[in-house]
Amino acid sequence: MKNRQQFIQLIHIAKSQLGLDDPTYRAMLAGLELPDSTTKMGIPQLGKVLEHLKRSGFKVRSKAGDRSQADDDQSKMLRGLWLELFNLGHIRDASEAALTAWVKRETGADALQWLNGQQAQSTIEKLKRWRKRVVKVGVPPL
Repeated sequence: MKNRQQFIQLIHIAKSQLGLDDPTYRAMLAGLELPDSTTKMGIPQLGKVLEHLKRSGFKVRSKAGDRSQADDDQSKMLRGLWLELFNLGHIRDASEAALTAWVKRETGADALQWLNGQQAQSTIEKLKRWRKRVVKVGVPPL
């Protein structure tokens, strides 16, 4: 259940995402027969505004921490190589967040789920080369 402040925050995000200027937004509220400000509304009214904005094209995006882990074969391979390098002592942080941050630096993608096939394959090959250097040369761990 959302509290009042969360509804108001989402409504303002939606207003921005949909590019509604203030007069257009207030006209929308008048068309819904609601007060001209979210501060004058109760939760049921705020819910009505949010539902209208969703029907108008607003998409609620989840936080990065709310996303489920990518479970496709390439993501599993990336994760496996990452953990292997961690176990060899060449990565300090074995977490999914650390892997995601590295992938973002390499590809620009914010999540493993968003890698296209070429990006995923390229990052897999980078990790394989890294592993090969570590094992072949006997590079000491961190």
